[in-house]
This record gives sequence, C-alpha cells and structure tokens, in this order.
Amino acid sequence: MVNHMKDNENNGNSRIRILTYLMFFMFAMTSDAVGVIIPELINTFDLSMSQASAFHYMPMLFIALSGLFLGFLADKLGRKITILIGLLLFALASFMFALGESFYYFLCLLALVGIAIGVFKTGALGLIGDISTNSKQHSSTMNTVEGYFGVGAMVGPAIVSYLLITGVSWKYLYFGAGVFCLILCWLAYKADYPQLKRSSTQDINLASTFRMMRNPYALGYSLAIGLYVATEVAIYVWMPTLLLNYEGELALIATYALTIFFTLRALGRFLGGWILNRYSWQQVMFWFSLAISLCYLGAMMYGISAAVILLPLSGLFMSMMYPTLNSKGISCFPVDQHGSVAGVILFFTALSAALGPLLMGVVGDIFGHVKYGFYLATGFAFMLCLLAAYNLLRDPSGHLLTADAK
Repeated sequence: MVNHMKDNENNGNSRIRILTYLMFFMFAMTSDAVGVIIPELINTFDLSMSQASAFHYMPMLFIALSGLFLGFLADKLGRKITILIGLLLFALASFMFALGESFYYFLCLLALVGIAIGVFKTGALGLIGDISTNSKQHSSTMNTVEGYFGVGAMVGPAIVSYLLITGVSWKYLYFGAGVFCLILCWLAYKADYPQLKRSSTQDINLASTFRMMRNPYALGYSLAIGLYVATEVAIYVWMPTLLLNYEGELALIATYALTIFFTLRALGRFLGGWILNRYSWQQVMFWFSLAISLCYLGAMMYGISAAVILLPLSGLFMSMMYPTLNSKGISCFPVDQHGSVAGVILFFTALSAALGPLLMGVVGDIFGHVKYGFYLATGFAFMLCLLAAYNLLRDPSGHLLTADAK
C-alpha cells in the first residue's frame, strides 16, 4: 500500500515536472526571439537602438514588478491557482498582438506579458521546491527546466526567422504561443499538485516579500543572478545587430551565431546535473564565470571575427550559471517561502534583463556602434567572476544548503 502511494506520488511529480518544463519552453520561445525581431522593428518603425530595446526591456520591467509585488501569491493562493492565472493572462496578451500595428500598442501588450510571466514563473519556481527533496535535487531539476528553456530559446528565433523569410509577420509567433498556452492551462488544471506544508505562522502578503528584500542571502544571490543575466541578454538582444553587416570568411557562422549560442546553452544545461554531481557547484560557478569573462574579453580585444566564435561559445559556459544560482538562492529558505523569495530573485533578474540591454543601447547610440555596449557587458562578466571567486573561497551560504535544510 505504501509503495503504491509512493508510485502515485512519483507519477504525479513527473507530470508536474513535464508541465513545468513546457511552461519554460513556451516562455523562452517569445522572450529569446527578441534579438531577431529588433532589426525588423528598427526598419519598420525607424527606431534608434535605445528605442528598439524597449521591446526587450518592457516585458522584463513588468516581470520584475510582478515578481516583487505578486510573488507572494504562489505561497498564499497556492501554486496551481497562481500558475493558471499567469497562463491565462499570457494567452490573452498573445492573441491581442493580432489586433494592432502600433509599436506602442505592442509595448503595452508586452507589459501584460511581463505581468503574466512574473505570476506563473514564481508559481512554477515554488512548485519545483515542493517536489524536490533536497538542495541537490532542486539544482538538478532547475538545470533540466532551464534546458527546456534553452530549447525554446532556439525554437523561437528559428520560427521568427522562417516567418520573416517567407514574408509572414513575426506576430504569428505570439499567436502560436497563445494556443500553446491554452493547452498548458488545461494540463495545469488537470494536474494534481502536492500539498504545501507551512513551516511558519507568519502572514503571507506583500509585507512578507519586502521583509525578504532585507535578507542578505536573497540579496546576495539576486546580485549574482542580476550580473549573470546582464551578461547573457547582451548576447541574444544585441549580438544579431553586432554581426549584422559582417562579411568575412566566417559569415556562415555569423548568420547562425545566435542559434549556435542557444544550442550550446541548451546542451550545457541538460549536462548540468551530470557535471554538478561530479564537482562542487562553487567550483563550477567560478570556472564557468571565468570562461565567460575570457570569451567577452577576447571578442572585444580581437574584433568582430573573434566575436563570431567567442560570443556564441560563451553559451556553453553560461548554461549552468542561472539555474544553479537560482536554485541555491531559493533553497536557502523554507519551502513555504519559496514563492516569495523566487519573486524577489525574479525582480532583480528581470530588472537586470531590462536595464542591461537598455544601457548597452544607450552606450551604443552615444559612441556610434553597438560594440561599445559590449564593453559594458564585459565589465558585468568580470564582476560576476569576482563574486563567484568570493563564493568559492568563503561559501557564505553553505550552512543553509544542507540536505535537510528544506
């Protein structure tokens, strides 16, 4: 009887994991296709780089606000209701892209998309904690989740590229995402979610989220993730523009540079569990952040021809950074606070994803070329490496990440 109950629980957890993987896949299809859409927007609406970058930072800004102000809903209302609310909002916004042609109309819809993502993503991140038995399993699941995100990040730009080549509007990407989202809503509604166990009698509300903002571990991991995200989004937002007019002997690689980046990032994330089982996560974070820094430095020192190779290659080393840092940051807290802490981390994640490319666009406009924005991104990469070195030497959160800390 006990074995039968455990089998049912494992089957239920497996279905929930698959649902979570598909949610992140869908999210990535739209968010990581921005780099391919931006050159089209610049031509269609006669925009500067700073103006066009709003197509990226608008949803990221509202993801940040949603994570901060609505992240507690995952702990208060439960994971299932929170995820359903977020998915339904996302589907509504996606279908509404077909109703307008104005750049500012699109930005308003992207704000709604950001709110929706912030809601269902904090619910999904809390859910991962519910079905993980320890910090190590949490990190492994997060790497797999981000692996599916990486696949979606390849599919989205590929779909947009095909649509543009065939003369079809990029807006159909959002229509397809809306249909996919309705399917996920049905699967989420039918799924059985584990019961959330409370370890605290404190009220769960917006005030509890702001109390979390003062926690040094939540802030420390948020800073590290923020620096990583600013380094990563530089690639998929601005690399297509950086390589747009390249005509050297590596032109074929330049054409598919973004696809190569996403492919290497996805492959690395699926290998994440294997690597983390053989080396300490502190060592992996340091050596991989150092490799990312050197890729950026080499690209800036040796010009566009080197950037064609080194910037996509950095995706392999970026693969495990975000899911591992995110997992460790969340695992520092009890399960019934995972929604709130995920909201705080998501706030800084999305804020960085919004401000990083915006600042790169501003720097590029001031100095006349997008490559100057990549100098800024190189600085972000080295700052992340310094934090990883500190974590390797001091391990400040090690006492919170034991197997029974959850």
